[in-house]
Amino acid sequence: MGSAEQWVTIAAVLLGALTTHLTTYFMERLRKKHELVTRWDSKKLEAYEGYIDCVRACIFLAVHLYECREGLRERDKSDQELLAEMSEAGRTRGRAFERIMLLAGDDVVEAAHELNVAAAQVDWQANGKIGGTLEDWRERNRAVFRAINAFHESARVDLGVDGSVSGEKHPERDLLLPATRREGDTADA
Repeated sequence: MGSAEQWVTIAAVLLGALTTHLTTYFMERLRKKHELVTRWDSKKLEAYEGYIDCVRACIFLAVHLYECREGLRERDKSDQELLAEMSEAGRTRGRAFERIMLLAGDDVVEAAHELNVAAAQVDWQANGKIGGTLEDWRERNRAVFRAINAFHESARVDLGVDGSVSGEKHPERDLLLPATRREGDTADA
């Protein structure tokens, strides 16, 4: 074997080693990037579901207080107890919102802001900070659930989830309300 052939062999071995090193380097870099994205997606999902849980807890407490105040439900707690629960749930919702601010994309953050505005309207009518009729109450609840759906849409896009929670296949739903009672009807009927 001549010296030229030896140089070609050495160059081929070096080129193979360099190619293997670069391929390994880039594959490892892609793997780490994918792990990081996956880890943040997992944290985002936890933050999104935690935030929605907190928002819904606040809404349910507001509904409970409103119905007690309006005589639509038997009172099982005092207004002070319900207001204290609402206050604590509001603090929890605020902390959950801060996680959204830290982790979410712009559209999700904006949807969360809109949801907070709609949820505050429900809270305020329930605790008497703003007035309104039963129809105003129902419209505020419809608005907050539309805002929840908008938040879901934004979160799904941010997480790369296919599909939609609204549109032709998923028409807008209205509040689930009991049938209107007529005079003479009893609650057991």
